[in-house]
Order: sequence, then structure tokens, then C-alpha cells
Amino acid sequence: MANKNLNAAKTAKKDEFYTQLTDIERELQHYWSHFRDKVVLCNCDDPYESNFFKYFALRFNQLGLKKLICTCYNGSPVQGNELLLHFDGFDDEPTKIAYKVEITEVRDLNGDGAVDLSDVRYLLQNDKNVLSILKTGDFRDPECIELLKQADIVVTNPPFSLFREYIGQLMEFGKKFLIIGSVNAISYKEVFPLIKDNKVWLGYGFNAGNAYFRIPNEDNPNYAEGVYDDKTGLVKFRNCHWFTNLDHKKRHEEIDLVCHYSIEEFPTYANYDAIEVSKTSDIPSDYSGIMGVPITFLDKYCPEQFEIIGQTQGDSGKELGLAPYPRELKKLNNSLRDGQLYYMKNGYPEKPYARILIRNKHPKKL
Repeated sequence: MANKNLNAAKTAKKDEFYTQLTDIERELQHYWSHFRDKVVLCNCDDPYESNFFKYFALRFNQLGLKKLICTCYNGSPVQGNELLLHFDGFDDEPTKIAYKVEITEVRDLNGDGAVDLSDVRYLLQNDKNVLSILKTGDFRDPECIELLKQADIVVTNPPFSLFREYIGQLMEFGKKFLIIGSVNAISYKEVFPLIKDNKVWLGYGFNAGNAYFRIPNEDNPNYAEGVYDDKTGLVKFRNCHWFTNLDHKKRHEEIDLVCHYSIEEFPTYANYDAIEVSKTSDIPSDYSGIMGVPITFLDKYCPEQFEIIGQTQGDSGKELGLAPYPRELKKLNNSLRDGQLYYMKNGYPEKPYARILIRNKHPKKL
């Protein structure tokens, strides 16, 4: 049900999901070595409330950042709490216009012996060179693209509905990044080739696969029971992940394969020369051919161990040359669609869920 709600949110362009600081801290701890002397851009982040901004501002010195740039767009619905800012000509309530924040140093400005949010607030309120107004704050706007050109690494939670366009822009300008997206994005025709060619991969992921996001107060929390918590204002989704092109240790950890191939346990697809493997843990260690595995395999994918051949979502199956279904089989299973894998079981056509096709680079010889 959570997956259904995330898809509905995407369709309705409900893109205001604010990442929890604990989730950012948990993921970013694996990438600290990448940030020294780098310019970091958070270009979908209202400085009033963005936990990405808070994370990098508070750890500016620890990470050894060269510069932090944070931008938000016109009409951001978030109201200021911890970083309530006031500017000449504006009233006490944070104004919903686009801002750019640029920080090149964070010091103990209030003299309390520690760098904290009070120092960040003081810096933003007293240094006129730090904060300025943007025209729109949209990441596609020319002035925001100029900021992107300055950046070494982009870290943010971009709009779900614009994920294709967003990651495409990052690749166009050759940027390193760590961003959040729906697991469904893996199957996008704009994204999967990047994963297949090892230009993009998954990060460590959310704790137990659960991603918690805060939504704006004025949003109507029309979610299924158990997805939205009216006490905390958080929504929970299980099909979100971190996408990155920053190398990390987990990516090079090989899967310990304990299963062995047998015709009985691993059926061959009727319309493609590959076998069905329903669980990543069941991948046979001694099979040298192509295997269809669940999308969740990518969470454990090691490029030194496996080669990605393709996927079977959307039009990809047709591009792989999957043979169409015989008409008589559709009478037995009306969910069959051309361009999708199937295998026969007891005379009945079985269609697995979306599959990624892989090959073991170093199968064991028994």
C-alpha cells in the first residue's frame, strides 16, 4: 500500500517529502572521504527546513568542505522553525520566494565554544554575502545551472515527478551525486542504462528499507492507514533508495552464493534463454548462463561478481527480443503481455514480477 501511495504522490506531483536528519546521517557516513575540499550543492532544499543543509552546515569543518550551496524554489510551502530568518523588507514570517545560500566557512560566531545551528543562523542573518534571492530556484533555470557547474557533488532529495530530468541533468554536466529516488526509477529507460553500464548504482539504503519523510502541514495527508503518522507528521515508504555515482565499500562486497543449479529448481523461461531465480539469496554459484533476478538484487550488486544484461520492464523486454506469447496461453493467464518473461509450470504459464537479467562473471566449476 505504501508503494501505491508513493506512485499516487508522483502522479499528482506531490513532491514535498522532507528527508529525516537521521536518514541523512546514516547514509552520508559512508562517503566522508569524497567531500574534502569539494563544493557541495543541495539544489532542492529550502534553507529554512532542509536537513541536507543542516547536515552539511554543521559538518562543514569536519568534512573539510570548500563551499556549500543551497537553493530552494519559488513557492516552497515550508515555514521556518529552527532556522527562522528575517530580511530587510520582509515581515516576521518566512517569505515563500527562492533563495540561494552560499557558505565558505562556519565558525563559532556566538562564542559558546561549539559550532551549532545558532552559529549558522547568525551567519545567515549577518553576512549579506551569504544569502541572496533567485528568480525561480528551479534546478532547470539558467542561474541554477550556473550553480550546478560550480559544484563537485550534488546531494539532495529531488522531486519524484522530475527524477528522470533531474538525474539526466546531473549526467549531462558530469556531476558526482547522492540523491533519493523511488526504486521504480530503476526501470526508467533514462536510468536503467546508467545502472547497466555502472555509471550509477545504489547506496546503502534506508534503515530496514523504511524511508520516513515529513510533509508540509498544509498538505492533505491522504495516505493509507499505517503510512501516515498524524502525531509525527511523517509518511513511510518502502520503495525509496539512494542513487549515487560515489564509490562505496558495500558496492564491492560479493554475495556469498551457496545454492547450486538444477533443472528442477530453476525453470528456464519459455521466451528467453535464461533461468528464473526468484530470490537473490538463491542465485546458483555454478550457473554460467543468464539469470532473471528480482530488482532488489541491485541492493547487493557487485560489478566485479556480476554483469547486468538487461531488464524486462516496459519496452525493454521487446528490445531484448523476448518472443511474444502464443495466443492460446493468454486463455490460461490473461495477465500475460508481450515483451515480458514467462515460464511454464505444470502446463500453466507463470509470469514473474519485473526481472533484471544478469550473468555470473566467475561461476564455480563443480
